[in-house]
Amino acid sequence: MRSAIGALYPPVMERRNGARVTSGVGDRLGMSGRVLVVDDEPTVREVVASYLERDGLSVDVAADGAAALEALKRRPDLIVLDIMLPQVGGLEILREVRRTTEIPVILLTARSDETDRVVGLELGADDYVVKPFSPRELAARVRSVLRRSRPRAPDTAGRMSFDGLVVDQSAHEVFVANRLVELRPREFDLLAFLAASPRQVFSRAQILERVWDSPAEFQDLSTITVHIRRLRHKIEIDPMHPRWIRTVWGVGYRFEP
Repeated sequence: MRSAIGALYPPVMERRNGARVTSGVGDRLGMSGRVLVVDDEPTVREVVASYLERDGLSVDVAADGAAALEALKRRPDLIVLDIMLPQVGGLEILREVRRTTEIPVILLTARSDETDRVVGLELGADDYVVKPFSPRELAARVRSVLRRSRPRAPDTAGRMSFDGLVVDQSAHEVFVANRLVELRPREFDLLAFLAASPRQVFSRAQILERVWDSPAEFQDLSTITVHIRRLRHKIEIDPMHPRWIRTVWGVGYRFEP
């Protein structure tokens, strides 16, 4: 069986109260928090946990859906979730998470599971990584998602105001016709990125590099398509005929001021 991990390194860990931790490692990165890793492959759990611990994160692990649902009671700051799980599938766990919380979720998927990836993003997943993957890349994604999900210092860029649309970077808020619109962190970053360069066209690969901090070879470009669709449904009066985020066919997307 082909390994889901692209590169293996010996884990260094200890276990306290059911969580795997490595003391002092993350001080250099300024990272803290608890991550739940859900995967039925022991090697994946061990290696992913080891890399996250090196970033200073506490890690809980679960081998199946039932254990994952139980582990949610510990209220992790982020979940790394395999889609293909015994007992309770990953997408069902994601639905349960989104019913009650906005905890960030990164999906682990097989390369052939494009439909599941799209469904997962539509259900509210923040990101996904395709197996086999580099644990370094996954750890970088975890850091990126955690940074975006946490309260930020005020942004000196302030407010961007357009005709009926306000993007307040200091407050991390978006208003449409004076109505506050709830956006997930990645959706806000995507809108702010496009709005900061009105009428400039960005390809999906460029958006992955700039907003996701991820080269296109580690992602499916449909990630951008799904997030654009979700964003349009939240800010556009008619998402099928968008006012703000326009598609430039064969090229990418631009923000229309």
